[in-house]
Amino acid sequence: MNGDALYSIGDLARRTGLTVKAIRFYSDRGIVPPTDRTPAGYRRYDVDAVARLELVRTLRDLGVDLPTIRKVVDRRMSLPEVAARHADALAVQIRTLRLRRAVLTAVARRGSTAEETDLMHKLARLSEDERRRLIDDFLDTVFGDLDANPEFAGIRRSMTPELPDDPEIEQVEAWVELAEMSRDPDFRASIRRMAEHHAAERAEGRSVGVRRDPVAAVRDLVAPALAAGVPPTSPRADAVVAAVMDEYARGLGRPDDLDLRRRLLDRLEAANDPRRDRYLRLLAVINGWRAPESPVPMLDWFVPALRVRMSG
Repeated sequence: MNGDALYSIGDLARRTGLTVKAIRFYSDRGIVPPTDRTPAGYRRYDVDAVARLELVRTLRDLGVDLPTIRKVVDRRMSLPEVAARHADALAVQIRTLRLRRAVLTAVARRGSTAEETDLMHKLARLSEDERRRLIDDFLDTVFGDLDANPEFAGIRRSMTPELPDDPEIEQVEAWVELAEMSRDPDFRASIRRMAEHHAAERAEGRSVGVRRDPVAAVRDLVAPALAAGVPPTSPRADAVVAAVMDEYARGLGRPDDLDLRRRLLDRLEAANDPRRDRYLRLLAVINGWRAPESPVPMLDWFVPALRVRMSG
């Protein structure tokens, strides 16, 4: 055959590896129309049909739909444009499949009930915007008008989970648990109380300069006593309590008296909510951060140490 030869459907099938039925299907839909017909009505195709069919087969293997393929072969849409669109679509599909795989693996590992599985699936499949709205609602409740302060705006950002597009199973599990926690009204109220305590102390202590958070002070000052096995009711704990109270009193510009000790006790008991510690640990897993040091052991030591010295 020379370059001007025409091919039958059988010829095209042998050259392209497509079935006669598939070629007839594409021909009937105008994607690869026949160049001519024989007197008996049989279709004949030129050499361009071979190239068009090769392109059609490649695009179909990549999942491109027929209307889009027709636009490409008719040159109403460029191949790079089609490739870009379908690459984006595939990226979304891949992300969805990875998320589903992570959920199913987590369900299998945890032995979840049908209700837990349904909740995990619903929370994990939320879009990025939907996840953002859920967390923003939680953080708005916690910080409210407080985040007008740049310091609180930074704290808010540090409490925002960012589930990656290709999460690990542990990140999906952490996200689901954190999302459930953030919807709990009692947990919201607890974190709000901590934020209000912090705001009040910052406002009151402005005249004497910025001091570190009392929870951080307790964590740092109590750790050596805790490591040394000093009981909180022991006389050896007096110096630790005095050091914490001295720093707290200086930070607020107030004397260390019973009222101030009651105030600190209230502040630390609110901060010692184990759900807060859990939220921060889940947040670290989701965002790929190093797990934070928990202040709970130090608070568990200091709260009774302070209380016993208020009753004496």
